[in-house]
Amino acid sequence: MRTQHLQRAQVEVSQLTLGTWALSGRNNFGPVDRQEAIQAIRTAIELGVNHIDTAPVYGNGYSEQLIAEALEGGYRDKVLISTKFGLSPHALQKMTHDASFKTVIREVESSLMNLKTDVIDFYFIHWPDPHTPIAETMSALNLLKSLGKIRFLGVSNFTQEQIEEAEKYARIDVMQLQYSMVHQKHKALIEWGSQRGIDTFTYGSLGAGILSGKFRTLPPLKPGDTRITFYDYFKEPKFSKIQNVLQVMDEIAACHQASVSQVAINWCTQSPGVSTALIGMSKPAHVRQNCDAFAWQLSDDEMTRLDAAMEREKIAD
Repeated sequence: MRTQHLQRAQVEVSQLTLGTWALSGRNNFGPVDRQEAIQAIRTAIELGVNHIDTAPVYGNGYSEQLIAEALEGGYRDKVLISTKFGLSPHALQKMTHDASFKTVIREVESSLMNLKTDVIDFYFIHWPDPHTPIAETMSALNLLKSLGKIRFLGVSNFTQEQIEEAEKYARIDVMQLQYSMVHQKHKALIEWGSQRGIDTFTYGSLGAGILSGKFRTLPPLKPGDTRITFYDYFKEPKFSKIQNVLQVMDEIAACHQASVSQVAINWCTQSPGVSTALIGMSKPAHVRQNCDAFAWQLSDDEMTRLDAAMEREKIAD
């Protein structure tokens, strides 16, 4: 497992992060077996993954509670935990935000209880709250940090301007952004953050699963499925354009006797400014396959070839 030394947090983080949105089992990603998910988390740790990302909105606390159970028996000391606040459990459609002082204080206590831990390593503002002055939010975070309840401050889905405003009141250590081969909208922001010392954790790193190579025809997704409400890769004409890129990924994967998902993981983690890529993994077999991506790297020529394929299809913005 490759690791990255974070500039401001001054800790080593594995370049693969276990993302747990899908582990909630309540966002139309499909059924999740609880014991298998727990084993997936422990397998990831045993293979060198030292960072787990979650949020209370993932199953209204279920994901956090599942992680707590998985970390029993000495696993907690082996990992860094990221969780978030400020997004209603029912807000993935409504996008209801609340990053007020009172909410921050209430939610951190709930997450600490769910995770059965005394401290949260990375605490993220899940989305910008247009109704709460950022000074109010940051004052709560500064208090929590002084009390030892959180270690590092993070922002998720913030623009450069919003980060600069937040930094008037507290230091931002890390940021979380959607970024993958098929979503490069934040490329410049990631590079800006790196130059400033703010490391990036990417989510959606496999494009909601489309970059795994599993989907070669449009799947019959149910209305409300996150893969069509939050992401747009399973809609035409983008779906067919991505299929053309997958053909290039197939060829590169074959050269390395690797999986297509490993190509996508390497592309993401080899991109400038990316410290770690969040990948959802609910089965031990998926964990092993994705961890195997770090046994090899894409060459400069292969990175260029992939970039050219995406440019031809005009799908990376």
